[in-house]
Amino acid sequence: MSAHTLEELVTGVASRLTATTALTWVDSAEEVLHDLVDYFELDACFLRRNDHDVRATILVAEWPHRTNVPDPDPLAVVYFEDADPEFARAEHLKEVGIVRPGGDATGYQDRVTAGSGVPAVTLAAIPLLSGDVTTGTLGFVRFGDRDWSSAEINVLKAIAALLTQVQERVRAESLLLYWAHNDALTGLANRRSLLEHLVRRMASGERGPVALMFLDLDRLKTLNDFLGHTAGDRFIVEIGSRLADSRASGDLVARLGGDEFVVVLGGEADVGTACREAERISEVVNEPVILGNVSFSRSVSVGIAVGTPGDCTAVDLLWQADQAVIAAKAQGGNAIAAFTESMRAEVEVRSIVELSLRSSIDEDRLHLLYQPEVDLRTGRILAVEALARWVHPALGLLLPQSFIPVAESTNLASELGAWVLRRACSDYARWRAATPGLDITLRVNVSPAQLVGLEFLEVVSRILDEHAVRGDRLCLEITENAVVGDLDRTRVALQGLADLGVRVAIDDFGTGYSSLAQLKQLRFDVLKIDREFVRDLGNSPGDLAIVKSIVGLARSFDLDLVAEGVENDTAAEVLLGLGCNRAQGFLLSPPVTVERCGELLRAGWIPVDPALRTPRRLNV
Repeated sequence: MSAHTLEELVTGVASRLTATTALTWVDSAEEVLHDLVDYFELDACFLRRNDHDVRATILVAEWPHRTNVPDPDPLAVVYFEDADPEFARAEHLKEVGIVRPGGDATGYQDRVTAGSGVPAVTLAAIPLLSGDVTTGTLGFVRFGDRDWSSAEINVLKAIAALLTQVQERVRAESLLLYWAHNDALTGLANRRSLLEHLVRRMASGERGPVALMFLDLDRLKTLNDFLGHTAGDRFIVEIGSRLADSRASGDLVARLGGDEFVVVLGGEADVGTACREAERISEVVNEPVILGNVSFSRSVSVGIAVGTPGDCTAVDLLWQADQAVIAAKAQGGNAIAAFTESMRAEVEVRSIVELSLRSSIDEDRLHLLYQPEVDLRTGRILAVEALARWVHPALGLLLPQSFIPVAESTNLASELGAWVLRRACSDYARWRAATPGLDITLRVNVSPAQLVGLEFLEVVSRILDEHAVRGDRLCLEITENAVVGDLDRTRVALQGLADLGVRVAIDDFGTGYSSLAQLKQLRFDVLKIDREFVRDLGNSPGDLAIVKSIVGLARSFDLDLVAEGVENDTAAEVLLGLGCNRAQGFLLSPPVTVERCGELLRAGWIPVDPALRTPRRLNV
């Protein structure tokens, strides 16, 4: 064959490889091998790459394809430490190597015989060199014996150089493609890969329902705070490895980021099947993880969604599972929840509330009701509590529990709280002007987010000055959870309120997490017994025991005590017998409008039944 013909061969190979990408690399390599086999009249040709991390040579492409390939294939991956001398030499091969029948390469001949059934071959092995690193081998096989000329060897070296360049470029592209679809910390599928998988599974025409589980580790922040984020990352890596190792064939495990994972079951599955699988996965996750010399474990909340291809999109299925895991978290964590359509309705309502809350605050579309607090012995009104209400044009009457959480999650808590306080102080000023000598306390609820806001104390002070309300006429009510949420900032806020003369009550006492130590070190003036312990007084020994203990606490700390939710004569009698004289509830008066409250304040009291020594409910 002429030198010109050999040059044309090299040019043709270069042309084939020009447009090769990571996705077409194997096909392009096989086409080149095909050309080489035909040109040199060979029986086989192969391309292998070296993985120096695991010390192995890996088959990339071959031509022609072998028939009846053994399983496992002894030629697919050959580890250098276990290889015969010829394969082992490929790890650092720098010059062309020729193996011919009858030589001392019996180990290589035996491996080839095992992989192809051919008893004796001639091999020309050309190293793929990137600098000083051997990145692979281009091999040419002829059954029996074959001699290679120096001109042929030079052409093969040129082709190997071309393949080296393309292989290195493809390797870089493959890494980029890999990290585009895999999580950088765990190596699991990432969000992009997950969505692509779900789009394929949820396409119209696919069969059977698809089940997805959204996993959110519980309280990982505590571990990060205690050991640092490096330990937290190691914990996440271990959990990701467990999920990958325990998945069934066909399942996809993805990490969305942070402490969130998703498992898509490979086969058809209903909610029951997914719940059983979620229970199994929860047990796997809950096993302790050793970090350093310390054993840690974290539970997991799991949200489940099941969708039918064609009826549900990939994005909607993932959204459903996300809503379900939020519901599981709301149960306190370490729980499993499946998506229901009622969750969708709740989210829609929340979205409407979120979109219109700010404008309703700015445009003064909310209003306040007031519930009197009375002395059970005399019926005298001692205080009124301001209660926010919102008549939404689309949703109707909304109570605080429908929009306060939205305000807190959208950073509107301070604006809403300031609106309530300003309106309540304005109404209080009107009542005082209409009723000279009015001597009652105005109670206003404060959210945890509002209490620790940077401008909270300044806002309270400014509103009191605007309406000429004395600080000791105002009592702000906070929940127990607010006390423990940010203890340092809570302490600063309470001291600032004390400096203004404002009193502070713990609302719904008995349902939160405050401790005796916090009651002792923080400044409070009032405990309000939660209505859940008051409603069945006289019928529930457990509630009676709790209320007795709260009464004792109030006396020990010299705090005023108010019972909420007094709805019947029996509860009122029991409270009086325990020494709790202040109360509010529907037996006394429901929440009333500002005008009706003004009328009650002018009267100054609510009639008391002398026989029962409890108030008679008014028709208000």
